[in-house]
Amino acid sequence: MKTIYLLLFIFFSVTFISAQKSSFESFFETSDHIRIKYKISGKGEACIYVPGGPGQGYPSFECLGGNALEKNMQMIYMDQRGSGESGKSENYHLDAMVQDIEELRQHLKIDKVFLLAHSFGGIIAVNYAKKYPEYTKGLILSNITLHFLNNESVKEQIEYGNSLLSQPNKAVSEDSLSAELSKLSVALRKKRIGYKFLTEDIETIKQMDKIDSIHPRIIDFGMAVISKPKEFPEYYTDYAPITKDIYVPVLVITGKKDKAVGTQHYKTFQFPNQKVISIDGGHLLYYEKNEKFVNAVWRFIHKYKK
Repeated sequence: MKTIYLLLFIFFSVTFISAQKSSFESFFETSDHIRIKYKISGKGEACIYVPGGPGQGYPSFECLGGNALEKNMQMIYMDQRGSGESGKSENYHLDAMVQDIEELRQHLKIDKVFLLAHSFGGIIAVNYAKKYPEYTKGLILSNITLHFLNNESVKEQIEYGNSLLSQPNKAVSEDSLSAELSKLSVALRKKRIGYKFLTEDIETIKQMDKIDSIHPRIIDFGMAVISKPKEFPEYYTDYAPITKDIYVPVLVITGKKDKAVGTQHYKTFQFPNQKVISIDGGHLLYYEKNEKFVNAVWRFIHKYKK
């Protein structure tokens, strides 16, 4: 009888430990002493998620459909320095953000890793692959920008904003594009339809707000980038030209109605080994078109896994 109890104890202990390993949250300290929050869930090929924003924490992606990927992948979610639950820093430059990903990879002792980036996170993920191709198994780029607030995308946003306000589209000089978009944004917020750049469904925004209320986060990194563009010019640089020199496998997932980064921006990418999946949706495909999004990612991962 004691033997049976011992076997049962061992069995349930192993099961419990296995369950713990399938979902694990912790912090690690970077070489410049910043505490970075991360979470590991699922089993399969290791994939680090790079949030958008700038400065968006990972819970909104994870809880709004990103976790569906965990069935066939080991998802590694991280809050960037100055974001989510990670620590603040005096250094938010692109090199530091790239190095944080590399140090997380080293901390977890992963030989090569996939990176999945959303929106603004594409700038960081692509620069990681450029610097560390030997550790990058592939890039999954969902609704990303590689040229933050570029003129062509802003022009498309202005045209769309005017259509939402039922007013004519007028010619705007390139020097005035930013000011015109800001003016339109104020008008759209007054009518409570500013969310339409992200999604056509207000319920999606309500779900995002609900998750943000459950997971309080700091936005230090995002505020630094947005409020001090002259201090962080690297985030406003056009990185599409460097894509021709990045030879790792790349999956580009784009939304036919994505007004947040523009519906045509992905056409500037020149990755030699890229596949483009165009989905009939907006900026938040991982939530609103989850099945198509997940299947596209799984097919890509399966093709390039060990």
